[in-house]
Amino acid sequence: MFDQCLSEPQYVQYRGGKLINPKFDQGLHGWNGFGGAKIEIRRSSSRNNFMVAYNRSGHNETISQKIFMDKGHYYTFSAWVRVSEGSETTVSAAIITKENTKRIIASGNAYPGCWTMLKGGFQPEFPLQTEVYFVCYNKTVDFWVDNVSLKEFNKTEWLEHQQRAIAQVRKRKIVLEIRDKLGKPIQGVKVNIKFTKPFFHIGCAVTETLVQYKKYQEWFLKKGFTATVFTNQMKWYWTESRRGIENYTTPDAMFQFFKSNGIEIRGHTVLWDKPKMNQYWLHDMTPKELLATAVRRIASVMARYSNDIFEWDVVNENMHFNFYEEKIGPQASGMFYHIAHVIDPNATLYLNEFNTLETPGDVYACPHKYINNWRGIRSYPGNENLTVGFGLQAHFKPRRPLMPYVRAVFDYLSETKMPIWLTEMDVEINPNQAVYLEEIMREAFSHPGVEGMIVWAAWRPGMNCTGLCLMDDNFNNTPIGDVVDKLMAEWRTPEQNGKTDSRGLYKFHGFLGDYTLTLFDPHSLNKVTRQIKITNKDPNPVLIPMSI
Repeated sequence: MFDQCLSEPQYVQYRGGKLINPKFDQGLHGWNGFGGAKIEIRRSSSRNNFMVAYNRSGHNETISQKIFMDKGHYYTFSAWVRVSEGSETTVSAAIITKENTKRIIASGNAYPGCWTMLKGGFQPEFPLQTEVYFVCYNKTVDFWVDNVSLKEFNKTEWLEHQQRAIAQVRKRKIVLEIRDKLGKPIQGVKVNIKFTKPFFHIGCAVTETLVQYKKYQEWFLKKGFTATVFTNQMKWYWTESRRGIENYTTPDAMFQFFKSNGIEIRGHTVLWDKPKMNQYWLHDMTPKELLATAVRRIASVMARYSNDIFEWDVVNENMHFNFYEEKIGPQASGMFYHIAHVIDPNATLYLNEFNTLETPGDVYACPHKYINNWRGIRSYPGNENLTVGFGLQAHFKPRRPLMPYVRAVFDYLSETKMPIWLTEMDVEINPNQAVYLEEIMREAFSHPGVEGMIVWAAWRPGMNCTGLCLMDDNFNNTPIGDVVDKLMAEWRTPEQNGKTDSRGLYKFHGFLGDYTLTLFDPHSLNKVTRQIKITNKDPNPVLIPMSI
Protein backbone atom coordinates (compact mmCIF):
# COMPACT_ATOMS: atom_id res chain seq x y z
CA MET A 1 0.00 0.00 0.00
CA PHE A 2 2.76 2.48 0.94
CA ASP A 3 4.46 2.14 -2.44
CA GLN A 4 1.30 2.56 -4.53
CA CYS A 5 -0.44 5.59 -6.02
CA LEU A 6 -4.16 5.24 -5.25
CA SER A 7 -7.31 6.94 -6.47
CA GLU A 8 -8.38 7.68 -2.88
CA PRO A 9 -6.30 8.21 0.28
CA GLN A 10 -6.42 5.29 2.70
CA TYR A 11 -7.39 5.37 6.37
CA VAL A 12 -5.68 7.65 8.86
CA GLN A 13 -3.20 5.72 11.03
CA TYR A 14 -3.69 5.67 14.82
CA ARG A 15 -6.73 7.97 14.41
CA GLY A 16 -4.28 10.79 13.85
CA GLY A 17 -2.38 10.31 17.12
CA LYS A 18 -1.61 13.73 18.67
CA LEU A 19 -2.99 15.75 15.77
CA ILE A 20 -6.25 17.66 15.86
CA ASN A 21 -8.69 17.11 13.00
CA PRO A 22 -6.43 14.67 11.08
CA LYS A 23 -9.08 13.85 8.44
CA PHE A 24 -10.24 17.48 7.99
CA ASP A 25 -13.81 16.54 8.92
CA GLN A 26 -13.92 19.73 11.02
CA GLY A 27 -12.82 22.05 8.26
CA LEU A 28 -9.66 24.04 8.98
CA HIS A 29 -9.85 23.49 12.75
CA GLY A 30 -6.36 22.94 14.22
CA TRP A 31 -4.56 23.71 10.96
CA ASN A 32 -2.86 26.84 9.63
CA GLY A 33 -1.50 28.04 6.33
CA PHE A 34 2.28 27.79 6.55
CA GLY A 35 4.69 30.25 4.93
CA GLY A 36 1.83 32.54 3.96
CA ALA A 37 -0.05 29.79 2.11
CA LYS A 38 -3.69 30.06 1.16
CA ILE A 39 -5.53 26.92 2.29
CA GLU A 40 -9.03 25.50 1.96
CA ILE A 41 -10.99 22.29 2.39
CA ARG A 42 -12.17 20.52 -0.73
CA ARG A 43 -14.35 17.45 -1.16
CA SER A 44 -13.76 14.57 -3.56
CA SER A 45 -16.44 12.84 -5.64
CA SER A 46 -16.56 10.16 -2.93
CA ARG A 47 -17.42 12.92 -0.41
CA ASN A 48 -14.02 12.79 1.30
CA ASN A 49 -12.60 16.01 2.75
CA PHE A 50 -8.97 16.95 2.10
CA MET A 51 -6.80 20.03 2.56
CA VAL A 52 -5.38 22.10 -0.30
CA ALA A 53 -2.68 24.76 -0.32
CA TYR A 54 -3.26 26.76 -3.52
CA ASN A 55 -1.84 29.71 -5.49
CA ARG A 56 1.56 28.85 -4.04
CA SER A 57 4.72 30.82 -4.77
CA GLY A 58 7.16 29.09 -2.37
CA HIS A 59 8.17 25.53 -1.48
CA ASN A 60 7.07 25.95 2.14
CA GLU A 61 3.64 27.39 1.34
CA THR A 62 1.64 24.41 2.65
CA ILE A 63 -0.17 23.62 5.90
CA SER A 64 0.95 23.15 9.51
CA GLN A 65 -0.15 22.29 13.03
CA LYS A 66 1.54 23.17 16.32
CA ILE A 67 2.32 20.31 18.72
CA PHE A 68 4.47 19.52 21.77
CA MET A 69 6.99 16.66 21.65
CA ASP A 70 8.35 14.97 24.79
CA LYS A 71 12.05 14.21 25.23
CA GLY A 72 13.01 10.67 24.23
CA HIS A 73 9.58 9.73 22.90
CA TYR A 74 9.11 8.17 19.49
CA TYR A 75 6.82 9.89 16.96
CA THR A 76 5.67 8.05 13.86
CA PHE A 77 4.35 10.22 11.05
CA SER A 78 2.18 9.47 8.01
CA ALA A 79 0.08 11.44 5.53
CA TRP A 80 -1.47 10.99 2.10
CA VAL A 81 -0.32 13.57 -0.44
CA ARG A 82 -1.07 14.62 -4.02
CA VAL A 83 -0.47 17.55 -6.39
CA SER A 84 -2.94 19.21 -8.72
CA GLU A 85 -1.11 18.87 -12.03
CA GLY A 86 2.18 18.33 -13.80
CA SER A 87 4.33 15.28 -13.08
CA GLU A 88 6.09 13.60 -10.18
CA THR A 89 6.93 16.12 -7.44
CA THR A 90 9.17 15.65 -4.41
CA VAL A 91 7.51 16.46 -1.08
CA SER A 92 8.65 16.34 2.53
CA ALA A 93 7.20 16.61 6.00
CA ALA A 94 9.19 18.63 8.51
CA ILE A 95 9.16 20.18 11.96
CA ILE A 96 10.23 23.67 12.93
CA THR A 97 10.85 24.94 16.47
CA LYS A 98 10.26 28.40 17.84
CA GLU A 99 14.03 28.93 17.50
CA ASN A 100 13.56 28.33 13.74
CA THR A 101 15.41 24.99 13.78
CA LYS A 102 14.12 22.74 10.99
CA ARG A 103 14.30 18.96 10.57
CA ILE A 104 12.92 16.87 7.73
CA ILE A 105 11.07 13.83 9.09
CA ALA A 106 9.85 12.21 5.84
CA SER A 107 10.34 12.59 2.10
CA GLY A 108 8.71 11.08 -0.96
CA ASN A 109 6.88 11.68 -4.21
CA ALA A 110 3.47 13.18 -4.94
CA TYR A 111 1.64 12.80 -8.26
CA PRO A 112 -1.35 14.35 -10.02
CA GLY A 113 -4.34 12.06 -10.31
CA CYS A 114 -3.57 9.75 -7.38
CA TRP A 115 -2.54 9.72 -3.73
CA THR A 116 0.71 8.41 -2.22
CA MET A 117 1.64 7.82 1.38
CA LEU A 118 4.35 9.84 3.06
CA LYS A 119 5.80 7.98 6.04
CA GLY A 120 8.51 8.86 8.53
CA GLY A 121 9.09 10.00 12.09
CA PHE A 122 11.14 11.84 14.68
CA GLN A 123 12.70 11.35 18.11
CA PRO A 124 13.50 14.56 20.03
CA GLU A 125 16.41 14.62 22.47
CA PHE A 126 14.79 17.36 24.58
CA PRO A 127 11.22 18.70 25.01
CA LEU A 128 10.09 20.59 21.91
CA GLN A 129 7.34 23.05 21.19
CA THR A 130 7.20 22.61 17.46
CA GLU A 131 5.14 22.86 14.32
CA VAL A 132 4.63 20.07 11.79
CA TYR A 133 4.48 21.31 8.20
CA PHE A 134 5.02 20.14 4.62
CA VAL A 135 7.39 21.10 1.81
CA CYS A 136 6.35 20.76 -1.82
CA TYR A 137 9.35 21.38 -4.07
CA ASN A 138 7.25 22.33 -7.09
CA LYS A 139 5.84 25.72 -6.12
CA THR A 140 3.70 26.06 -9.26
CA VAL A 141 1.19 23.33 -8.26
CA ASP A 142 -1.51 23.09 -5.61
CA PHE A 143 -0.54 20.77 -2.75
CA TRP A 144 -3.16 18.32 -1.44
CA VAL A 145 -2.98 16.38 1.82
CA ASP A 146 -5.28 14.09 3.80
CA ASN A 147 -5.35 11.67 6.74
CA VAL A 148 -2.34 13.00 8.61
CA SER A 149 -1.07 11.18 11.70
CA LEU A 150 1.59 11.79 14.35
CA LYS A 151 1.51 8.97 16.90
CA GLU A 152 3.52 9.18 20.12
CA PHE A 153 5.15 6.14 21.81
CA ASN A 154 7.21 6.08 24.97
CA LYS A 155 10.40 4.02 25.16
CA THR A 156 8.74 1.10 26.91
CA GLU A 157 6.04 0.85 24.26
CA TRP A 158 8.61 1.04 21.47
CA LEU A 159 10.83 -1.68 22.91
CA GLU A 160 7.86 -3.91 23.71
CA HIS A 161 6.85 -3.74 20.05
CA GLN A 162 10.36 -4.82 19.09
CA GLN A 163 10.26 -7.80 21.43
CA ARG A 164 6.84 -8.91 20.18
CA ALA A 165 8.08 -8.62 16.61
CA ILE A 166 11.22 -10.63 17.38
CA ALA A 167 9.16 -13.38 19.02
CA GLN A 168 6.90 -13.54 15.99
CA VAL A 169 9.42 -13.06 13.18
CA ARG A 170 12.73 -14.46 14.42
CA LYS A 171 11.56 -17.35 16.62
CA ARG A 172 9.39 -20.45 16.43
CA LYS A 173 7.81 -22.81 18.88
CA ILE A 174 9.54 -26.10 18.07
CA VAL A 175 7.92 -29.41 19.00
CA LEU A 176 9.88 -32.65 18.88
CA GLU A 177 7.67 -35.71 18.52
CA ILE A 178 9.59 -38.84 19.55
CA ARG A 179 8.30 -42.32 18.70
CA ASP A 180 9.68 -45.83 18.66
CA LYS A 181 10.03 -48.04 15.58
CA LEU A 182 6.38 -49.08 15.93
CA GLY A 183 5.18 -45.49 15.99
CA LYS A 184 4.38 -45.34 19.71
CA PRO A 185 5.31 -42.20 21.69
CA ILE A 186 8.18 -42.64 24.15
CA GLN A 187 8.24 -40.89 27.52
CA GLY A 188 11.48 -40.00 29.26
CA VAL A 189 13.77 -39.74 26.22
CA LYS A 190 16.67 -37.42 27.09
CA VAL A 191 16.88 -34.48 24.72
CA ASN A 192 19.88 -32.23 24.08
CA ILE A 193 19.52 -29.31 21.66
CA LYS A 194 22.39 -27.14 20.50
CA PHE A 195 21.96 -24.01 18.39
CA THR A 196 24.76 -24.04 15.81
CA LYS A 197 24.07 -21.23 13.32
CA PRO A 198 21.56 -18.35 13.17
CA PHE A 199 19.32 -17.91 10.14
CA PHE A 200 19.54 -14.11 10.37
CA HIS A 201 22.94 -12.95 9.15
CA ILE A 202 25.17 -10.66 11.17
CA GLY A 203 28.52 -10.05 9.51
CA CYS A 204 31.55 -7.81 9.59
CA ALA A 205 33.49 -6.08 6.82
CA VAL A 206 37.17 -6.92 6.36
CA THR A 207 40.21 -5.56 4.54
CA GLU A 208 43.22 -7.28 2.97
CA THR A 209 44.89 -7.35 6.40
CA LEU A 210 42.79 -10.44 7.10
CA VAL A 211 45.11 -12.59 4.99
CA GLN A 212 48.20 -11.06 6.62
CA TYR A 213 47.31 -11.53 10.29
CA LYS A 214 46.47 -14.94 11.74
CA LYS A 215 45.06 -13.34 14.89
CA TYR A 216 42.62 -11.34 12.76
CA GLN A 217 41.39 -14.57 11.20
CA GLU A 218 41.04 -16.25 14.60
CA TRP A 219 39.19 -13.23 15.98
CA PHE A 220 36.70 -13.22 13.10
CA LEU A 221 35.88 -16.93 13.41
CA LYS A 222 35.58 -16.76 17.20
CA LYS A 223 33.03 -13.94 16.96
CA GLY A 224 30.49 -16.14 15.21
CA PHE A 225 29.81 -13.87 12.24
CA THR A 226 27.98 -15.66 9.42
CA ALA A 227 28.70 -13.19 6.61
CA THR A 228 31.32 -10.75 5.42
CA VAL A 229 32.09 -8.19 2.73
CA PHE A 230 35.42 -6.88 1.45
CA THR A 231 35.63 -3.12 1.89
CA ASN A 232 37.53 -2.45 -1.37
CA GLN A 233 39.33 -5.57 -2.52
CA MET A 234 36.68 -6.78 -4.96
CA LYS A 235 36.06 -3.35 -6.49
CA TRP A 236 37.09 -2.73 -10.09
CA TYR A 237 39.69 -0.09 -9.27
CA TRP A 238 41.42 -2.68 -7.05
CA THR A 239 41.39 -5.66 -9.43
CA GLU A 240 42.19 -3.67 -12.60
CA SER A 241 43.79 -0.36 -11.74
CA ARG A 242 45.70 -0.40 -15.05
CA ARG A 243 43.71 -1.13 -18.16
CA GLY A 244 43.84 -4.76 -19.24
CA ILE A 245 45.92 -5.96 -16.28
CA GLU A 246 43.76 -7.82 -13.78
CA ASN A 247 45.04 -8.91 -10.37
CA TYR A 248 42.78 -10.99 -8.13
CA THR A 249 45.53 -12.23 -5.80
CA THR A 250 44.22 -10.47 -2.69
CA PRO A 251 40.48 -11.04 -3.13
CA ASP A 252 41.16 -14.68 -4.09
CA ALA A 253 43.01 -15.25 -0.82
CA MET A 254 40.29 -13.54 1.20
CA PHE A 255 37.60 -15.45 -0.66
CA GLN A 256 39.30 -18.80 -0.04
CA PHE A 257 39.56 -18.18 3.70
CA PHE A 258 35.87 -17.43 4.10
CA LYS A 259 34.72 -20.20 1.75
CA SER A 260 36.76 -22.80 3.65
CA ASN A 261 35.21 -21.64 6.93
CA GLY A 262 31.59 -21.56 5.72
CA ILE A 263 31.19 -17.77 5.91
CA GLU A 264 28.84 -16.22 3.33
CA ILE A 265 30.34 -13.44 1.19
CA ARG A 266 28.59 -10.38 -0.22
CA GLY A 267 30.12 -9.27 -3.52
CA HIS A 268 30.86 -5.54 -3.29
CA THR A 269 30.79 -4.08 -5.81
CA VAL A 270 30.66 -5.09 -9.48
CA LEU A 271 30.30 -1.52 -10.83
CA TRP A 272 30.12 1.90 -9.18
CA ASP A 273 28.12 4.79 -10.65
CA LYS A 274 30.18 7.43 -8.86
CA PRO A 275 32.44 9.07 -11.48
CA LYS A 276 35.52 9.55 -9.32
CA MET A 277 35.43 5.91 -8.22
CA ASN A 278 36.00 4.78 -11.80
CA GLN A 279 39.52 4.50 -13.19
CA TYR A 280 40.75 7.46 -15.22
CA TRP A 281 41.00 5.38 -18.38
CA LEU A 282 37.26 4.64 -18.32
CA HIS A 283 36.35 8.33 -18.56
CA ASP A 284 37.80 8.83 -22.02
CA MET A 285 36.02 5.87 -23.64
CA THR A 286 33.28 6.16 -26.22
CA PRO A 287 29.87 4.82 -25.11
CA LYS A 288 30.42 1.66 -27.17
CA GLU A 289 33.86 1.07 -25.66
CA LEU A 290 32.63 1.69 -22.12
CA LEU A 291 29.72 -0.71 -22.55
CA ALA A 292 31.98 -3.47 -23.85
CA THR A 293 34.52 -2.87 -21.08
CA ALA A 294 31.87 -2.81 -18.33
CA VAL A 295 30.36 -6.07 -19.60
CA ARG A 296 33.83 -7.63 -19.59
CA ARG A 297 34.27 -6.48 -15.98
CA ILE A 298 30.92 -7.99 -14.94
CA ALA A 299 31.84 -11.31 -16.53
CA SER A 300 35.34 -11.25 -15.06
CA VAL A 301 34.46 -10.82 -11.40
CA MET A 302 31.11 -12.60 -11.30
CA ALA A 303 32.12 -15.68 -13.29
CA ARG A 304 35.25 -16.00 -11.15
CA TYR A 305 33.22 -16.37 -7.95
CA SER A 306 29.97 -17.68 -9.46
CA ASN A 307 27.84 -19.88 -7.15
CA ASP A 308 30.01 -18.94 -4.15
CA ILE A 309 29.04 -15.28 -3.64
CA PHE A 310 25.49 -15.32 -2.29
CA GLU A 311 24.69 -11.64 -2.93
CA TRP A 312 26.09 -9.06 -5.33
CA ASP A 313 25.92 -5.26 -5.27
CA VAL A 314 25.78 -4.84 -9.05
CA VAL A 315 25.73 -1.05 -9.56
CA ASN A 316 26.66 0.86 -6.43
CA GLU A 317 24.96 4.17 -5.57
CA ASN A 318 23.07 4.64 -8.84
CA MET A 319 20.55 7.05 -7.31
CA HIS A 320 23.10 9.66 -6.28
CA PHE A 321 25.34 9.16 -9.31
CA ASN A 322 24.93 8.24 -12.99
CA PHE A 323 28.34 7.66 -14.57
CA TYR A 324 27.14 4.77 -16.75
CA GLU A 325 23.69 6.19 -17.48
CA GLU A 326 25.18 9.46 -18.64
CA LYS A 327 27.62 7.76 -20.99
CA ILE A 328 25.72 4.66 -22.15
CA GLY A 329 22.05 5.56 -21.71
CA PRO A 330 19.27 5.67 -19.08
CA GLN A 331 18.78 1.89 -19.05
CA ALA A 332 22.43 1.07 -18.36
CA SER A 333 21.83 -0.19 -14.83
CA GLY A 334 18.88 -2.34 -15.89
CA MET A 335 21.02 -3.92 -18.61
CA PHE A 336 23.87 -4.60 -16.16
CA TYR A 337 21.53 -6.34 -13.71
CA HIS A 338 20.19 -8.48 -16.55
CA ILE A 339 23.71 -9.51 -17.57
CA ALA A 340 24.68 -10.14 -13.93
CA HIS A 341 21.74 -12.49 -13.45
CA VAL A 342 22.66 -14.46 -16.56
CA ILE A 343 26.24 -14.89 -15.31
CA ASP A 344 25.35 -15.86 -11.73
CA PRO A 345 21.66 -16.85 -11.63
CA ASN A 346 21.84 -18.32 -8.12
CA ALA A 347 22.98 -15.12 -6.41
CA THR A 348 20.62 -12.43 -5.16
CA LEU A 349 21.33 -9.08 -6.81
CA TYR A 350 21.20 -5.84 -4.80
CA LEU A 351 21.03 -2.13 -5.19
CA ASN A 352 23.17 -0.35 -2.61
CA GLU A 353 22.56 3.24 -1.50
CA PHE A 354 23.40 5.70 1.26
CA ASN A 355 21.08 8.09 3.13
CA THR A 356 17.84 6.21 2.40
CA LEU A 357 17.87 4.96 5.99
CA GLU A 358 20.03 7.60 7.62
CA THR A 359 18.79 10.97 6.34
CA PRO A 360 15.11 11.86 5.75
CA GLY A 361 16.20 15.10 4.12
CA ASP A 362 18.11 13.48 1.25
CA VAL A 363 15.36 13.71 -1.36
CA TYR A 364 17.52 11.92 -3.94
CA ALA A 365 17.47 8.68 -1.95
CA CYS A 366 14.12 8.65 -0.14
CA PRO A 367 12.21 5.34 -0.08
CA HIS A 368 9.79 6.45 -2.83
CA LYS A 369 12.70 7.13 -5.16
CA TYR A 370 14.47 3.93 -4.17
CA ILE A 371 11.42 1.92 -5.15
CA ASN A 372 11.12 3.85 -8.41
CA ASN A 373 14.77 3.02 -9.10
CA TRP A 374 14.07 -0.64 -8.32
CA ARG A 375 11.10 -0.58 -10.69
CA GLY A 376 13.33 0.93 -13.37
CA ILE A 377 15.79 -1.96 -13.02
CA ARG A 378 12.97 -4.50 -13.32
CA SER A 379 11.43 -2.71 -16.30
CA TYR A 380 14.41 -3.67 -18.47
CA PRO A 381 13.38 -6.53 -20.81
CA GLY A 382 13.94 -9.87 -19.08
CA ASN A 383 14.12 -8.39 -15.57
CA GLU A 384 10.38 -8.40 -14.88
CA ASN A 385 10.55 -11.19 -12.26
CA LEU A 386 14.10 -10.58 -11.11
CA THR A 387 14.73 -10.47 -7.37
CA VAL A 388 16.55 -7.20 -6.70
CA GLY A 389 17.15 -6.52 -3.03
CA PHE A 390 17.53 -3.21 -1.22
CA GLY A 391 20.97 -2.51 0.22
CA LEU A 392 20.90 0.20 2.88
CA GLN A 393 24.42 1.35 3.64
CA ALA A 394 23.41 2.69 7.07
CA HIS A 395 26.30 5.13 7.60
CA PHE A 396 24.87 7.12 10.51
CA LYS A 397 26.08 10.56 11.59
CA PRO A 398 27.16 11.26 15.21
CA ARG A 399 23.69 12.24 16.41
CA ARG A 400 20.78 10.11 17.55
CA PRO A 401 19.34 8.02 14.71
CA LEU A 402 15.65 8.64 14.09
CA MET A 403 14.26 5.21 14.93
CA PRO A 404 10.68 6.03 13.86
CA TYR A 405 12.03 7.05 10.46
CA VAL A 406 14.19 3.90 10.26
CA ARG A 407 11.14 1.74 10.94
CA ALA A 408 9.14 3.66 8.34
CA VAL A 409 11.82 3.01 5.70
CA PHE A 410 11.78 -0.71 6.50
CA ASP A 411 7.98 -0.72 6.29
CA TYR A 412 8.00 1.08 2.99
CA LEU A 413 10.63 -1.05 1.22
CA SER A 414 9.10 -4.25 2.61
CA GLU A 415 5.96 -3.60 0.59
CA THR A 416 7.88 -4.82 -2.47
CA LYS A 417 8.49 -8.25 -0.83
CA MET A 418 12.18 -7.89 -1.75
CA PRO A 419 14.99 -8.65 0.75
CA ILE A 420 16.60 -5.82 2.73
CA TRP A 421 20.14 -5.71 4.12
CA LEU A 422 22.04 -3.13 6.14
CA THR A 423 25.19 -3.45 4.08
CA GLU A 424 27.76 -1.06 5.60
CA MET A 425 26.37 -0.26 9.05
CA ASP A 426 28.30 2.13 11.24
CA VAL A 427 27.91 5.23 13.43
CA GLU A 428 30.42 8.06 13.39
CA ILE A 429 32.42 8.37 16.57
CA ASN A 430 30.63 10.17 19.42
CA PRO A 431 30.05 9.62 23.17
CA ASN A 432 26.87 7.61 22.48
CA GLN A 433 28.24 5.56 19.58
CA ALA A 434 27.63 2.18 21.25
CA VAL A 435 24.11 3.16 22.36
CA TYR A 436 23.13 4.33 18.88
CA LEU A 437 24.53 1.22 17.18
CA GLU A 438 22.53 -1.00 19.53
CA GLU A 439 19.34 0.93 18.76
CA ILE A 440 19.89 0.48 15.01
CA MET A 441 20.67 -3.23 15.30
CA ARG A 442 17.64 -3.92 17.49
CA GLU A 443 15.33 -2.08 15.12
CA ALA A 444 16.69 -3.97 12.11
CA PHE A 445 16.53 -7.37 13.81
CA SER A 446 12.93 -6.82 14.87
CA HIS A 447 11.67 -5.99 11.37
CA PRO A 448 10.44 -8.89 9.19
CA GLY A 449 11.72 -7.31 5.98
CA VAL A 450 15.38 -7.22 7.04
CA GLU A 451 17.43 -10.35 6.32
CA GLY A 452 20.88 -9.37 7.54
CA MET A 453 23.36 -6.67 8.46
CA ILE A 454 27.06 -6.07 8.03
CA VAL A 455 28.98 -4.07 10.63
CA TRP A 456 31.35 -1.75 8.74
CA ALA A 457 34.26 -2.20 11.16
CA ALA A 458 37.22 -3.52 9.19
CA TRP A 459 40.53 -3.59 11.09
CA ARG A 460 43.99 -2.34 10.17
CA PRO A 461 46.92 -2.40 12.62
CA GLY A 462 47.73 0.92 14.22
CA MET A 463 44.75 2.70 12.72
CA ASN A 464 43.98 4.52 16.02
CA CYS A 465 40.26 4.08 15.59
CA THR A 466 38.49 7.18 14.32
CA GLY A 467 35.33 5.41 13.15
CA LEU A 468 33.51 2.32 14.34
CA CYS A 469 35.87 -0.31 15.76
CA LEU A 470 35.04 -3.62 17.43
CA MET A 471 38.52 -4.24 18.85
CA ASP A 472 41.91 -2.67 19.47
CA ASP A 473 45.29 -3.75 18.10
CA ASN A 474 45.45 -6.53 20.72
CA PHE A 475 42.03 -7.81 19.58
CA ASN A 476 40.40 -6.82 22.84
CA ASN A 477 36.84 -5.56 22.67
CA THR A 478 35.93 -1.92 22.49
CA PRO A 479 32.54 -0.82 23.93
CA ILE A 480 31.18 -1.24 20.37
CA GLY A 481 32.51 -4.81 20.33
CA ASP A 482 30.76 -5.49 23.64
CA VAL A 483 27.45 -4.34 22.17
CA VAL A 484 27.78 -6.57 19.11
CA ASP A 485 28.77 -9.56 21.25
CA LYS A 486 25.86 -8.95 23.61
CA LEU A 487 23.28 -8.82 20.82
CA MET A 488 24.66 -11.83 18.96
CA ALA A 489 24.51 -13.84 22.21
CA GLU A 490 21.00 -12.59 23.01
CA TRP A 491 19.77 -13.69 19.58
CA ARG A 492 20.94 -17.28 19.96
CA THR A 493 18.94 -20.12 21.52
CA PRO A 494 20.56 -21.38 24.75
CA GLU A 495 21.41 -25.07 24.93
CA GLN A 496 18.38 -27.14 25.89
CA ASN A 497 18.30 -30.30 28.04
CA GLY A 498 15.18 -32.16 29.07
CA LYS A 499 12.98 -35.21 28.67
CA THR A 500 9.95 -36.06 26.56
CA ASP A 501 6.54 -36.06 28.23
CA SER A 502 3.92 -38.84 28.29
CA ARG A 503 3.01 -38.08 24.67
CA GLY A 504 6.61 -38.29 23.52
CA LEU A 505 6.83 -34.51 23.06
CA TYR A 506 9.51 -32.00 23.91
CA LYS A 507 8.73 -28.31 23.31
CA PHE A 508 10.86 -25.18 23.29
CA HIS A 509 10.97 -21.70 21.75
CA GLY A 510 14.03 -21.02 19.63
CA PHE A 511 15.49 -18.61 17.14
CA LEU A 512 15.48 -19.46 13.46
CA GLY A 513 18.63 -21.29 12.46
CA ASP A 514 20.49 -24.60 12.51
CA TYR A 515 20.29 -27.04 15.40
CA THR A 516 21.90 -30.32 16.40
CA LEU A 517 19.41 -32.59 18.18
CA THR A 518 20.65 -35.53 20.26
CA LEU A 519 18.19 -38.08 21.68
CA PHE A 520 18.97 -40.85 24.17
CA ASP A 521 16.44 -43.46 25.27
CA PRO A 522 17.53 -44.80 28.70
CA HIS A 523 15.32 -47.90 28.23
CA SER A 524 16.53 -49.13 24.84
CA LEU A 525 19.91 -47.32 25.13
CA ASN A 526 19.36 -46.07 21.58
CA LYS A 527 20.93 -42.76 20.61
CA VAL A 528 20.07 -40.56 17.62
CA THR A 529 21.68 -37.31 16.39
CA ARG A 530 20.04 -35.15 13.74
CA GLN A 531 20.65 -31.76 12.15
CA ILE A 532 17.66 -29.50 11.49
CA LYS A 533 17.21 -26.03 9.98
CA ILE A 534 14.36 -23.74 11.02
CA THR A 535 13.69 -20.85 8.60
CA ASN A 536 11.19 -18.04 8.19
CA LYS A 537 9.29 -20.27 5.75
CA ASP A 538 8.42 -22.75 8.51
CA PRO A 539 5.03 -22.59 10.23
CA ASN A 540 4.57 -21.74 13.88
CA PRO A 541 4.71 -24.13 15.68
CA VAL A 542 7.17 -26.39 13.84
CA LEU A 543 6.61 -30.13 14.35
CA ILE A 544 9.75 -32.30 14.08
CA PRO A 545 8.88 -36.05 14.11
CA MET A 546 11.77 -38.33 15.07
CA SER A 547 12.12 -42.06 15.55
CA ILE A 548 14.50 -43.77 17.99
